[in-house]
Amino acid sequence: MRRCLELAARGAGHVAPNPMVGAVLVYGNRIIGEGWHRQYGEAHAEVNCINSVTEEDRPFISESILYVSLEPCAHFGKTPPCTNLIIEQKIPETVIGCRDSYAEVNGKGIVRLQEAGVKVITGVMEKECLELNKRFFTFHEKQRPYIILKWAQSNNKKIAAASGGRVFISNEFSNRLVHKWRTEEAAILVGTNTALHDDPALTARLWPGKNPLRLVIDQDLKLPHSLNLFNGKFRTFVFNCVKQEDAGMVIYHKINKEKKLIPQVMAILYAQQVQSVIVEGGAKLLQSFIDENMWDEARVITNTSFSIENGLVAPILFNNPPGTATQVQSDIIETYFR
Repeated sequence: MRRCLELAARGAGHVAPNPMVGAVLVYGNRIIGEGWHRQYGEAHAEVNCINSVTEEDRPFISESILYVSLEPCAHFGKTPPCTNLIIEQKIPETVIGCRDSYAEVNGKGIVRLQEAGVKVITGVMEKECLELNKRFFTFHEKQRPYIILKWAQSNNKKIAAASGGRVFISNEFSNRLVHKWRTEEAAILVGTNTALHDDPALTARLWPGKNPLRLVIDQDLKLPHSLNLFNGKFRTFVFNCVKQEDAGMVIYHKINKEKKLIPQVMAILYAQQVQSVIVEGGAKLLQSFIDENMWDEARVITNTSFSIENGLVAPILFNNPPGTATQVQSDIIETYFR
């Protein structure tokens, strides 16, 4: 199962809104097939695993055990049900990491296999399997994206200069890591002031991988179109109170000024099948997510050798100790879980 998880993780950034899945076929004490879900819309892990079996090992498929990190699907989507393939190949036993809480599956795959006479074992490394697809499960169970808050702060917990001018806080190695994080999420969100003062590109240019969908809150549409966000290179959603319009690479989503902002934005992203979002500022927007209790994870980069006098105070995570901490030269990166 640990090997299944290693394989599944290779699909990060390529399979959403599908989950990451890995599969391993074992005959005796020998692995004869491996596979993972490589690309959304293409073959699932189980299919790739069985297709990887060599001609000389194919007679052993019907005597093997299939390990898979997530419950096999039992419905027709972009590809046929994986349960059908397992049954057709006469695989006698399947070991499953965790159940799939997606309504179209949610136990149906297990039942389908059992009804066909396949021995099914579940819950092997279940915690690790659930963790791998926390974005997928959060999206379907809470009907909103998995929300990651991210900010860099000085050693005296300031996030920016009081003047509003851009200040580079984290070091070059942490910056590269941040760009890696961007490739792993579906979207990236900033507020009006961050877009105006920092003019961010919100791309993953320092790390190979897919650029996230760019999101900006601009309630009164006051941001100038000369900003990087409107350069037309990548899709950008603008949440505003003025208009609903598809302008090609820039799409305007109208929200109601009389209602709470963040739940409206999350509802739109859910409807657009956006499974995860990393919120990168500013301080007011980040604190709003915290105050609304609308977050799952926070990544805080503290430069221990740099202070900002008369700066903007960083967001506050109330009584929430960090789960992990890593030192990257002068920076300490702490991860919090709600």
